[in-house]
Amino acid sequence: QVQLVESGGGLVQAGGSLTLSCTVSGHTFSNTAMGWFRQTPGKPREFVAAIGWSGGITRYVDSVKGRFTISRDNAKNTVYLQMNSLKAEDTAVYYCAAEPPEVQTFHQYDYWGQGTQVTVSS
Repeated sequence: QVQLVESGGGLVQAGGSLTLSCTVSGHTFSNTAMGWFRQTPGKPREFVAAIGWSGGITRYVDSVKGRFTISRDNAKNTVYLQMNSLKAEDTAVYYCAAEPPEVQTFHQYDYWGQGTQVTVSS
């Protein structure tokens, strides 16, 4: 059974930083592309960042470029999202997601975590 468990969310002031973690079990992590998404009430889920198998390929939505960094530690089956210079509009529930093994399209996420709330106060 594949499980993705996020942690690291919380309340932070604007301009502050948070690091989200997502640990994966029951899945071949080292050849799995991973992504972070976020959602606010009444809006569709939004892509935030993605990372390829080895970490050499990354993708970001324009609104977080230069502020967020996605990384992974294959030895720990964990993907991270370092978020700096946070803004009120970054407030959302953040989800990590995994593609099937051997897939690296960054568009085919079959597995999702339960989400972690990030609240940025202005």
